[in-house]
Amino acid sequence: MAYLNEDYLKLQAGYLFPEVARRVREFCEANPEAAKRLIHCGIGDVTEPLPRAAIEAMKRAVEELGHRETFRGYGPEQGYEFLRSTIAQRDYRDRNIDIADDEIFVSDGSKCDCGYILDILGDQNKVAVPDPVYPVYVDTNVMAGHTGPARKGGGYEKLLYLRGTAENNFVPEPPKEHVDLVYLCFPNNPTGAVATREQLAAWVAYAREHEALLLFDAAYEAYISDLEIPHSIFEIPGARECAIELRSFSKNGGFTGVRCGFTVMPKSVPGRTENDRRLALHPLWQRRWSTKSNSVNYPAQRGAEALYSSDGRKQVRALIDHYMSNAKMLRAAALDAGLQVFGGTNAPYIWASTLDGLTSWQMFDRMLREANVVITPGAGFGAQGEGYFRISAFNSTENAREVARRITGLR
Repeated sequence: MAYLNEDYLKLQAGYLFPEVARRVREFCEANPEAAKRLIHCGIGDVTEPLPRAAIEAMKRAVEELGHRETFRGYGPEQGYEFLRSTIAQRDYRDRNIDIADDEIFVSDGSKCDCGYILDILGDQNKVAVPDPVYPVYVDTNVMAGHTGPARKGGGYEKLLYLRGTAENNFVPEPPKEHVDLVYLCFPNNPTGAVATREQLAAWVAYAREHEALLLFDAAYEAYISDLEIPHSIFEIPGARECAIELRSFSKNGGFTGVRCGFTVMPKSVPGRTENDRRLALHPLWQRRWSTKSNSVNYPAQRGAEALYSSDGRKQVRALIDHYMSNAKMLRAAALDAGLQVFGGTNAPYIWASTLDGLTSWQMFDRMLREANVVITPGAGFGAQGEGYFRISAFNSTENAREVARRITGLR
């Protein structure tokens, strides 16, 4: 009999979103008429069709695979050069950020890369995560054996939780103590918070002083409308020596089902060996991909490339405008209901306080029963999320308008 990876046994009650799904399923089985009115604003999955530019590009790519002259088999493990060069040029060099083509690694999404990156990082690292936190950051470290056991009050031993509160607008400050690896996500999931240039500069300064690594999740950067807010950690001087950036085509191009994203791994980012040698992470990351992956399928990469075309950019902009219009309606409704509200301006998430002193899960149940709306309880994102809930703007205009009406009716 094979032995288990016992780190999986340390995981607390199921991953947040399957637990939400379980409760919704039970409600629908018990209330079939209410189930017909149910509107989902919980999981941050997109709802609108793919941009036409991506669809046409993927069709052409599939047709190429049907002819011997243009057929392609295994592609480069780090992604096709046509996509890597486009990303490096359009997302970085056009913005005066020095990123080389071979510092781009195409993957099947930033969620996946959050776990993959731990393949090249040791279990000796002191890890810091924001609180509230995207659960994947925590759970992948648990699975990899980089934490202690679960605490009775929530969280895990050996992790440092960086408090995000209403007082700091859910943008944690660098800690006083030393850590080796820090997870940052801006625009933030779940709170919708954004970090200013000065706040990110403080994190880069901390990382350089402590020789720490910043893992910067920029999956929602396309939703930033404030011209003063950085889109990339690499806009901050010195970040090339201490940061890795994760991005995704899921939320800007609607690729949640197609699956395509990328990691930016500068060649200048070092790691430390047990005997205190400094080695670049880039070759190790490249070796990880060469050994464990055959990258993303060819049609998906052609579709991602098409998002950078003139038509593709217009269509992506239209998608973002659609979801942010929803966010504006939902944010206004939450304010009208007397809730304390964050996010919804540079991110597609609204983070709101619960009503009448309810816990997050009590608010979830109330929204489900009384408004027939599925939201995400803040407690599922960490201790600092208690007393809040997240509303996703990923929906049709009709549904968003109806959810806004129902939220206002909760007063």
